[in-house]
Amino acid sequence: MEHLVWNVNPILFSFGSLSIHWYGLLFAIAIISGFQVMNFIYKHEKKPIEQLDSLQIYIVIGIVIGARLGHCLFYDPVYYLSNPLEILAIHKGGLASHGGGIGAILATLYYAKKSKISFLYLLDRLAIPTALFAFFVRVGNLMNSEIVGIQTDVVWGVIFPRVDTLVRHPAQVYEALSYLIIFFILSAIYLYTKKKENLGFLFGVFLLSVFSARFMIEFVKVHQAAYDSILNLNTGQMLSIPFLLLSLWLIARSTKKAKN
Repeated sequence: MEHLVWNVNPILFSFGSLSIHWYGLLFAIAIISGFQVMNFIYKHEKKPIEQLDSLQIYIVIGIVIGARLGHCLFYDPVYYLSNPLEILAIHKGGLASHGGGIGAILATLYYAKKSKISFLYLLDRLAIPTALFAFFVRVGNLMNSEIVGIQTDVVWGVIFPRVDTLVRHPAQVYEALSYLIIFFILSAIYLYTKKKENLGFLFGVFLLSVFSARFMIEFVKVHQAAYDSILNLNTGQMLSIPFLLLSLWLIARSTKKAKN
């Protein structure tokens, strides 16, 4: 049986000593697309666009720092704590979505307190572009032939020659498509229902859908952590559980308040 062979060069083009990588380009597109979605939301709600400038800066910084620290501390703490300067070597790769999520939340909390804006209101709106952001990042992972799945014999299996010659689940494609679907679902809830008025509901749905997808897809992903899993769950799944519990609490809380 023939399978798709994915052997795309991670470098889009080079000019002298300067190289532009697909991942870097898609990461930039992810940020820009997220900004555009937030601009639409603010215009839709007739809020001053200038309020977004500092928020966007805080979130980008929070995502990058959180994602890097998350990768170092969640997936290979022994190595990075023994070689702390390697934490700064972002150019070698290594960003964790769980850490990026925590960083973005903390950055939003800081901005909300500083600007005296409802924290949950911001998280509800930011959930929509964040799902789109995650889609582009996973496409970037695909271009790098990273975050691959385990060996499989399914007809849609993919061979990643930059990894090995095995037929594998295209786990990064599963995640990318999941996040894109979640983006459209959240957009529909925001545009066509009154649920957006229930503080915490959209963010709760975002967490529930994203980390449910992540939890399930982890079963067909190559484990990324440098240490053993717990209770037959890998690190990605263990890190998803707190977010899932938080999502259920947020949805229940927002629904209860709406009824009252």
